[in-house]
Amino acid sequence: MNPLHWLLPGEFSSSVMVCCTAAVIVFARGSRRVSGCAARTSRWRGVSFYLGITLIYVPLQTGFDYFAQHMFWIHRLQHLLLHHIGPFLVALSAPWSSMSRGLPVTWRDPVSRVVRSAPIRRLYGILQQPLIAFTLFVGLIFFWLWPSVHFRAMLSADEYKWMNWSMTLDGLLFWWLILDPRSRDEGAQIGFGIRVPIALFAMLPQLLIGAYLTFHATIIYDVYAVCGRLWPVNPITDQQIGGLITWIPACMMSVVGALIALRRWMYDDTRALAARNLAGIDAVLTASQLR
Repeated sequence: MNPLHWLLPGEFSSSVMVCCTAAVIVFARGSRRVSGCAARTSRWRGVSFYLGITLIYVPLQTGFDYFAQHMFWIHRLQHLLLHHIGPFLVALSAPWSSMSRGLPVTWRDPVSRVVRSAPIRRLYGILQQPLIAFTLFVGLIFFWLWPSVHFRAMLSADEYKWMNWSMTLDGLLFWWLILDPRSRDEGAQIGFGIRVPIALFAMLPQLLIGAYLTFHATIIYDVYAVCGRLWPVNPITDQQIGGLITWIPACMMSVVGALIALRRWMYDDTRALAARNLAGIDAVLTASQLR
């Protein structure tokens, strides 16, 4: 069979195609308008952004999605990409300024008005409250892996789409909360000091559910017997590999996110200290001139 066949979606989604394509086009337009020293930074951010969008697109709109419906461990890999790695890379690129520049001129004011409207800002503020963001991030993993919920979602086209979309959107919200390069004074939702423990605490629930799936001695998700597994793999082995994916790479992503937030926290403190020292020097010089 032609390998290119697996680049085609099992079920085409216009919403996925439109969102991913529009994001790439708008970001590319905005990045081209960056010049000077910022261009080099933009290139690295561009790599992160395009790779992140690719890792969101591929699990949803290629043969990968078909595999994920017939093997539990591939399903867990799909959600690792949609909920962790893809959104992590998009958030790491801090794309919003480039995307705002990339919008057509006639669209900028209407989009800005919608984004800055009171209902949207209120909803965003609620979703980005630390406790709510943490609960949603880990809660959605538990919710969609609850055996009865998972069984229905894998057999219902609508619930399956809701599952994947909710994981992707929540991943983008959570990782932007953690990786926002701005400080609290510059407009970030929370300070760096709160982000580090949030990222680290997110490891524990994932560790627990991953370990549970890995060491559980009986089959939890019999829906894959209904759908038909792609390969003659022992169901327990399939479940154990899925548990390891839920456990180890996901926890590693939390550690990496915490380290990046910690590094930015240290940089912000260093910058603030330098600003205070400079202000002190200016005050001394001013005082000496007045004498």
